[in-house]
Amino acid sequence: MLEQMGIAAKAASYKLALLSSREKNRVLEKIADYLEAQADEILLANEQDLLEARRNGLSEAMLDRLALNPARLTAIANDVRQVCKLADPVGQVIDGGLLDSGLRIERRRVPLGVIGVIYEARPNVTVDVASLCLKTGNAAILRGGKETWRTNAATVKVIQQALEECGLPAGAVQAIESPDRALVNEMLRMDKYIDMLIPRGGAGLHKLCREQSTIPVITGGIGVCHIVVDESAEIDPALKIIVNAKTQRPSTCNTVETLLVHQGIAQQFLPALSKQMAESGVTLHADEQAMALLQNGPAKVEAVKAEQYDDEFLSLDLNVKIVAGLDDAIDHIRQHGTQHSDAILTRTLRNADRFINEVDSSAVYVNASTRFTDGGQFGLGAEVAVSTQKLHARGPMGLEALTTYKWIGFGDDTIRA
Repeated sequence: MLEQMGIAAKAASYKLALLSSREKNRVLEKIADYLEAQADEILLANEQDLLEARRNGLSEAMLDRLALNPARLTAIANDVRQVCKLADPVGQVIDGGLLDSGLRIERRRVPLGVIGVIYEARPNVTVDVASLCLKTGNAAILRGGKETWRTNAATVKVIQQALEECGLPAGAVQAIESPDRALVNEMLRMDKYIDMLIPRGGAGLHKLCREQSTIPVITGGIGVCHIVVDESAEIDPALKIIVNAKTQRPSTCNTVETLLVHQGIAQQFLPALSKQMAESGVTLHADEQAMALLQNGPAKVEAVKAEQYDDEFLSLDLNVKIVAGLDDAIDHIRQHGTQHSDAILTRTLRNADRFINEVDSSAVYVNASTRFTDGGQFGLGAEVAVSTQKLHARGPMGLEALTTYKWIGFGDDTIRA
């Protein structure tokens, strides 16, 4: 089955690579329109997925990731329309010039070819990936989680209908519908057909892909994100940022999981934090020093377990640790962070500069919420993933991250001396 999908995707990728921006946008506009026109079928499939997920005891955070409703589906369709408006990077000349040999050389952006994406209960990923791949002339093979197979199948059916109506092969976007885990292992060895693999899921999936894949893998999406509250931070603005970073949508990978509070501000800050977190329904997991300042406050608080510093809660839970200073905070982030998104709240320029230079994450913030790490927020349009590795792409992966380049030499019957 996968062999046939690979053959179809490779063949489709050659056709997609030749499309003009106008032709690609026509397909995307049709996909957006069809997502809304056939919303009932997609939402019915999603309802069935949700029923089964609840029966299987999926957590509230995962159910939130899985759920679609008319508003979310309209937002997804509008994201596709937004991709139409973005500049097409394919064909862009990155650099070049005339060499001493007389050869004129240039580096030009081209599609990667076929992109494989493995992801969990995120039906919006299906459309985000498909639209970004099509805009950049890439074919896509998608393997969503078993929790969303009906939703994904219904969505891909709509996408394939739009492709065929525009005279393009349905093999340009395909989904592996079977929940059989053996197919994941088979997919990891499809280097003959798939040019790049992006796993979007937990640490176990990333480890499996890094160890078993014969295809180049871009990992990311696991966010043990930190906010450092510096000695010079102002309490009210800091609390506003923390509430946003923790509660706006707790099930996302750019949500803050650990708060590192400077000992010089802890006595004034932590009682205010307790009051704010109680109002926001957040449970605090405090170290011994922080516990002494939090236990009489209104927020629910428990002693932090050492392993929780490495947890991506994806829920209304927040670690709180008192640190001696910026060195201590940076050491903690280096030990427990996932190089996703980390922030400092400070009024000291020197500390802001140190944090920017010394914290090696794909996104670092000064006096801002970690929730901004997102392709749309960064002006990239929909994103295919947030990469935390360092080769090829890092941070939110928009259109350029789905291209590579080729060197082109123009001669005048030129030979090497």
